[in-house]
Amino acid sequence: MGLFLRWLFAFALIALTYNPTPWNYVRWSTTHHEARLSLVVFLGLLLLIGYIIYLRATLRSIGAGGMLLVLAVVASMLWVLRDYGVLRFDQADVNLWLGIFALSVVLGIGLNWSHARRYLSGQQDMDDVDY
Repeated sequence: MGLFLRWLFAFALIALTYNPTPWNYVRWSTTHHEARLSLVVFLGLLLLIGYIIYLRATLRSIGAGGMLLVLAVVASMLWVLRDYGVLRFDQADVNLWLGIFALSVVLGIGLNWSHARRYLSGQQDMDDVDY
């Protein structure tokens, strides 16, 4: 359940920042920055903290090469789904949601990788060991 919740939060973080609906931070902040600048800055900082947590954990656990590899696997999965007629890439909104999904999978796996590696190998990271 923890793996799913970490991925779901990554998806929400990216989707709250930008998505094809009018309900996202980028569109809201560009229309309300003059009247509600303090709230725009506050919410932007909260999103930034979320990105820093996810990106730092992802870079520490799988690195930039691992991020590219996970993104390549997700992209190839989408390619297979397109070849078998499950997906079509002719709608911009659907493509944007697929991009949000792909990026959230990368961040979700990055945040969960230490847990999965510890579970599969039985080894702990040096950061996890108590003295």
